[in-house]
Amino acid sequence: MNVEYLRYAQAVAQAGSFSAAARELRVSQPSLSKGIAQLEAALGGKLYARSTQGVSPTPFGKQMLPLISAAISSIDALADSAREASTRARQAIRLGVSPLIDSGLVARAFAASRELLPERTLLLREANMMTLREALLSGALDLALMPAVSTIPGCVQQVVYTEPVVILEPPARHSSGPPSGPITLDSLGNDPLILVPDQCGLTAFTVDLFADRGIPLHRYPGEAANYQVLEEWSQLGLGAALLPVSKLSDPGHSARELQHNDQPVLIGYEAAWRKDSRAHAELAALVNAIAAKGANHPDRPLRTSSGATT
Repeated sequence: MNVEYLRYAQAVAQAGSFSAAARELRVSQPSLSKGIAQLEAALGGKLYARSTQGVSPTPFGKQMLPLISAAISSIDALADSAREASTRARQAIRLGVSPLIDSGLVARAFAASRELLPERTLLLREANMMTLREALLSGALDLALMPAVSTIPGCVQQVVYTEPVVILEPPARHSSGPPSGPITLDSLGNDPLILVPDQCGLTAFTVDLFADRGIPLHRYPGEAANYQVLEEWSQLGLGAALLPVSKLSDPGHSARELQHNDQPVLIGYEAAWRKDSRAHAELAALVNAIAAKGANHPDRPLRTSSGATT
């Protein structure tokens, strides 16, 4: 049974609505609703009833919700006890990374670790956002690098790096030749936007970006498996694609910098670790060192549609 879905159900009980719970957890409402539906299927009954007055627990839900809260408390207590039972002799710092993280940022993490904590090794694990969250909360990871798109309860979250976001447009959109210069979200018009599965943080960032600016997001009805496919499908004319500049695999593909109010749109990456970590001081120092190295690292040059670099 997915622990995250138990937390979803608890959040709805505390917030009084699905939308409020989604905002509190900083997840999309469809993701929260889907998670609760899967939990209800596993439990064999509906937890909540919806009406014009809002959301209220069903009779089944009234029985299950205290047990869900108790289960979450027990799971958290188990994780705490396991961490306390582990010894400080453990040398590895277990670092989780989202697939969206640039390899350059990972390299800076290794460099900072070697300089600051030469006696510790850095053990790397790549996983999707939900797995990273659960691993942090359970104590299976010490530190995670991920897009800054959601809040993780009980964790410190610190932005360590930002980079520009670019738009890849379908070639047929400009019959007179490839355009140059930046582009804004509203200038995309009704062009469909190709997305990847909501696992690495890119889709969550994209959805929030459009929602925060009050611009409708026209999704391409299909879904790309990875970032390279996003580029390929855009070149095929299936729609536009949004990517961090570090994820452009083909420098020959024309890309336009995304701007808002004449400023580049940036995606932020953060380090997250548990507030009650026994290695809190070491992790905080390591994260500060990673952030300092990121500040001194120049942005990757951006190849524009005209072939120039910026």
